[in-house]
Amino acid sequence: VQLQASGGGLVQVGGSLRLSCAASGRTFSRYAVGWFRQAPGKEREFVSAISRGGGNTEYADSVKGRFTISRDNAKNAVYLQMNSLNVEDTAVYYCAADPNAILISVVTEPTLYDYWGQETQVTVSS
Repeated sequence: VQLQASGGGLVQVGGSLRLSCAASGRTFSRYAVGWFRQAPGKEREFVSAISRGGGNTEYADSVKGRFTISRDNAKNAVYLQMNSLNVEDTAVYYCAADPNAILISVVTEPTLYDYWGQETQVTVSS
């Protein structure tokens, strides 16, 4: 599967963005999907993940209550709605897909993901 992240941009503190992860192929429902981010000078970190069917989700503590992950398997897409953005959210964001997850699993460990999309930059200005 090929992934393409989009929707990043420049936004002020308190603003919102919606990231999209578009996938090629017709079996997207077989993949658990996650979002990760990497800020300058920092290691890549987990942001959010969603199970294959969308019934289970997981969030990093730093984004809980502000970010919402969802998916539309009919459109081969996963979304990350980001609200109440702050400067600490500034990073390049990546989506990734894990073909080995069971139906209800959410995958937070980046090494378990086989496929990674190109990044999208999110910049939050104060």
